[in-house]
Amino acid sequence: MSATLENLVIRCARESDLPALAAMFAADELGGHGDTTDVSALPDYLAAFRAIEQSSNETLYVAELDGEVVGTFQTVILTKLVGRGATSMKIEAVQTRDDMRGRGIGAIMIRYCIDDAQKRGVKNIQLISNMMRVDAHRFYDRLGFEKRHFGFSMALK
Repeated sequence: MSATLENLVIRCARESDLPALAAMFAADELGGHGDTTDVSALPDYLAAFRAIEQSSNETLYVAELDGEVVGTFQTVILTKLVGRGATSMKIEAVQTRDDMRGRGIGAIMIRYCIDDAQKRGVKNIQLISNMMRVDAHRFYDRLGFEKRHFGFSMALK
């Protein structure tokens, strides 16, 4: 694909994007989330998509270049009692298609989040990244994110 990023569009994901999104997640060897392109998993992706779509606080986005989904991310707006009711944005599942990495798509997606958060009056943006994603950590550092918290995770059965 020889397209320039001038044609890159960030938009809300549509149900028709699910196969491309599942393929992107399934290709992620570090994620370990059990994603797959097997059609038997489509009902799981569809149920999750519909739950996100129905939420007033969650949004699933895609980065589209010349009609192809080349990236994705999800945002969640949280209102917390701490900080006198401050709102924060959590950025989740930032992913750029393997063959499109290194072209600046990820930076455009994150800047989109930052701009959206500022327009909404959000006080803080948070994201988490797998500890093994050293390249991603350098990427987030370059974009101005600071390592301030130590996170914990627990997989439930």
